[in-house]
Amino acid sequence: MERLTADSPVRALPGVGDARSAAFARMGVHTLRDLVYHLPRAYENRGRVRLLKDGLDGTPSSFLLTVATEPRSAQIRRSMSVVRFRAFDDSGSVEVVFFNQNYVCDIFHVGSCFRFYGTLRARRGTPQLVSPAYEPVLPDRPLPAFVPRYPLSENLSGRIVEKTVAAALRALLPSLQDFLPEEIRRRLGFPTLSYALLSVHAPADEQSLSRALRRLVFDELFCFSLGMGLSRSRRAGSFSFPCPPCDPAPLLQKLPYRLTRAQERVFSEIRDDMRGGDRPPMSRILVGDVGSGKTVCAALAIYCAAIAGGQSVLMVPTEILARQHFADLSPLLASLGLRTGLLLGACTKKEKERICSETAEGKLDLLIGTHALLNDKLHFPRLCLIVTDEQHRFGVRQRALLREKESAAHLLVMSATPIPRTLALTLYGDLDISRLDEMPPGRQRVDTYVVNESYRERLNRFIRRQVEEGGQVYVVCPAIEEEEERGNEPEENGEELKLDRLDLLTEREERPPLKAATVYAAQLQKEVFPDLHVDFLHGKMKSAEKEAVMQRFVEGHTDILVSTTVIEVGVNVPRASLMIVENAERFGLSQLHQLRGRVGRGTRKSYCVLVSDAHGEAARARLEVMRTTYDGYAIAERDLEQRGPGDFFSSSCDSGLRQSGGMSLHLLRLCSDTSLMESAAREARALLASDPGLQDPQHTPLRSEVDRLFRIKESTLS
Repeated sequence: MERLTADSPVRALPGVGDARSAAFARMGVHTLRDLVYHLPRAYENRGRVRLLKDGLDGTPSSFLLTVATEPRSAQIRRSMSVVRFRAFDDSGSVEVVFFNQNYVCDIFHVGSCFRFYGTLRARRGTPQLVSPAYEPVLPDRPLPAFVPRYPLSENLSGRIVEKTVAAALRALLPSLQDFLPEEIRRRLGFPTLSYALLSVHAPADEQSLSRALRRLVFDELFCFSLGMGLSRSRRAGSFSFPCPPCDPAPLLQKLPYRLTRAQERVFSEIRDDMRGGDRPPMSRILVGDVGSGKTVCAALAIYCAAIAGGQSVLMVPTEILARQHFADLSPLLASLGLRTGLLLGACTKKEKERICSETAEGKLDLLIGTHALLNDKLHFPRLCLIVTDEQHRFGVRQRALLREKESAAHLLVMSATPIPRTLALTLYGDLDISRLDEMPPGRQRVDTYVVNESYRERLNRFIRRQVEEGGQVYVVCPAIEEEEERGNEPEENGEELKLDRLDLLTEREERPPLKAATVYAAQLQKEVFPDLHVDFLHGKMKSAEKEAVMQRFVEGHTDILVSTTVIEVGVNVPRASLMIVENAERFGLSQLHQLRGRVGRGTRKSYCVLVSDAHGEAARARLEVMRTTYDGYAIAERDLEQRGPGDFFSSSCDSGLRQSGGMSLHLLRLCSDTSLMESAAREARALLASDPGLQDPQHTPLRSEVDRLFRIKESTLS
């Protein structure tokens, strides 16, 4: 049999045929490396065994029971059978019930002992365990205290995934090479990679699980920081498009307001970076709250580039946002004698050819567009400045592709998500950071309220009043369809240790059911506001559909837009005066802050209402922060403390960072320990200082891991 390696396909494992291999592929699991990094999403704590007499409290529990009667199967209707038998411990007996699992008749025999895990309930006065998990109690095989729960896909049960992962571990761990330098591993007290991977899939206890997770999270942060450092060092000796400091007065005189001190500081940083010549190109991220004035800073940089004889390009994630930027910037720059173009996927072939021709001939000073800007046929003779807006929607790969058009071009990326400084240094270690931490005068505060379902009638009256007074309303739901939360996973019993954070593996709070956007939009239109125009929007719609829905809202044809969080990205709707977030407990603080920023962008007094029936202490504390705090950076810091970095990512934010197997920054989402982030960044800087290109032979495995993390050739890393 051929020796299995980390790059061997899942199909190479015994018992994995074409169907299972395809099911794993749907989850992004293609190789054995993918399998061992397919980490559990939660753990069932089956180590706490209770007596039957103590178990009727509705809590999922483990029970050591002896089978008392032979299982009996009965057909209760055409499509359903039931198996029943009794089992007991020293405190009493229980009826054990399984549906459509006749095979269990061959498993449970009188006198045999099993550990059952499930919720004990009284049915017609009789204690019952319905479809519990079960494991035989054998003298030579201790049962694990923590049982993993894996992300699943159609045609893959939890047991199949668990068995397949275990097979991959058996195949790989004996010869697995640990890429983390031994000196760093020992000094920081981390376990070996083999121990960490084994413990994260089959932890002996909570302490070993925590140690394993810390090691894997550090690996991800460390390799990512190394990749960012390698990217920065590659630029250190390069030359850039020269932009002598220009006088911004002509542009500033066109603005109806004065720059804030923060904007002046940021523009000074940008202008200094763009001096160029024998200096490396600017690589800077501009982070600031919604409404803090990032676009004006970008316009000043574009103006400086044009004065120096250079061209600029502005890439945004959606066509509607591109049109908005074009409407704002084109007349401003035209008044200064500069010409702006717009390139969208929706442009006709003839329009695209014209725009590409004008760009190549140097007739355009600024080209605004979406991913259409990555077109190979688009060439800039004097590309000086690349700007990307809503950076969290782009990956490193998109930045790299744009920069390939001109390696000497300056780069400015912008994000409307205030990011804690520690996390920003980790995520954007290849970029210098500018922060807009001051709002322009006159920017109104959006009053925020937290209510429960008992306020629904009053809330509906408030919606109607806002519309009657000329306002528009956002309603954000956490799901698209009903019963969406579990996806294709079968319902399982389980007290869970859920991987919400690295240092706090807690049981899941009881949470109200999700409100679905499509269903709620239909309900509002038919039952509550039949005389108003209600529309809905979600991420699974085609791009053209989403653009059309959003355009109707922007133009005022829609009164109420029911949406998922897809509306976060910065489209300006001045008439929008009310943001309602359903199941607000399901969102992180930074996400809620971004949603709140969708309103209050015009002259109307605006409001944000967070609706939640959650009773958990953590959820209530999070919503109270939103009610009382309006500073985006303060909210971001609290979010990092409470939930880790997960809410600073979108589904596509690390699309350019996925490797063929292993890490894709999904572990970073578990980490709220800023000291671990700082330690990883510090160790990466120190290692690159002693071995700048990771060329030392002892660092070859580490360099391979870094390259795999980015899945980008060295020459194209931005």
